[in-house]
Amino acid sequence: MEPLTEQEIRGAFVNCSKGEAKRLSVPRDLAERPWGDLDYLGWRDPQAPARAYLVAELDGRVQGLVLRGAPVSSLQAQRSMCSMCLTAHSGGVSLMVAPKAGQAGKQGNSVGAYICSDLACSLYVRGKKDAGVGGRLHETISLEEKIRRTVENVAGFVARVTA
Repeated sequence: MEPLTEQEIRGAFVNCSKGEAKRLSVPRDLAERPWGDLDYLGWRDPQAPARAYLVAELDGRVQGLVLRGAPVSSLQAQRSMCSMCLTAHSGGVSLMVAPKAGQAGKQGNSVGAYICSDLACSLYVRGKKDAGVGGRLHETISLEEKIRRTVENVAGFVARVTA
């Protein structure tokens, strides 16, 4: 993923108002992010840990989602698997719910997926972050195929939110 500016990030959100996008908490460390290893930019709001954000470049277009999930501190120690990167965690996966884009979202419709609580799927897939014992299942597919699968899963989630 290419580095994004704060302005590009704020303009990418498809499931919130422009005013909400202006007020959301963008990470201050954008320059230090490992952009070359990211399939999407994901973060939690430090002031409201139940709020999270996902921004991805899909088909040449940057799209962002506002998400709601359980605060990391409230997660149980049950082992769960992320539906984006297929990493298993003990207490490290949250049900993230995104309001649908447009009129459907205004009517309260939403889409959910189980996602790594820290939204660091890209780093788990590449082995840059450790999910602990049994976190990554042994697979015979290549790293490139794992990355492609993660990107496809993220694209599918974004497509369900924007449909």
